[in-house]
Amino acid sequence: MEGNAPVANPWLPQPGLPEGSHGKPPPPVHGRPAGLTGPAAPQGAGVPRPERPLPVARARPDGGQSWWWLGVHGGAGVSTLERTVPGGRDAARAWPVAGEPQPVVLVARSTAHGLDAVGYAARQWSSRMVTGVELLGLVVVADAPGRRPRPLRDRVRLAAGAVPRLWEVPWVEPWRLGEPHVPRECASLAHDLIRLTRLA
Repeated sequence: MEGNAPVANPWLPQPGLPEGSHGKPPPPVHGRPAGLTGPAAPQGAGVPRPERPLPVARARPDGGQSWWWLGVHGGAGVSTLERTVPGGRDAARAWPVAGEPQPVVLVARSTAHGLDAVGYAARQWSSRMVTGVELLGLVVVADAPGRRPRPLRDRVRLAAGAVPRLWEVPWVEPWRLGEPHVPRECASLAHDLIRLTRLA
């Protein structure tokens, strides 16, 4: 039935090409960060500019962070990631720009609103509206327990093709209760980001 056909991802290469070609993030390779799900660098010409770009701000003096968490909307989960995955710092919802490229990780909730905001931020980066950043990827934080509805799964798949890498953090009930907990997905995320920033 046509309504059940998988959604094609315009950001991804056609099947038969290297990693990321099927719209599904490849599993992490032992000792290496997660593979690419989308473009490794801005595409520039031909990418439509977003209607709602994020602001650009001068990066604050180095506080010892290795990368910036950039929440693409309010309530994305940046403060939780900042506590749970050491090494990152909140970019205060603005692209951090300084004299040298700044490593940035986009953060969004897995809601329709959150994933729309990812599209705006990804187009802003991909069209070269913002320069002086090294986009490492996107973290999608679950907005509810259980399996996502198919329309949201499709949107996450599309988002994965618009950014270099995708990491997904599941619903963590202890966080809701204010209790510390580090799911294995966050441990993998931390490992990947440390490797990526060291390789830069």
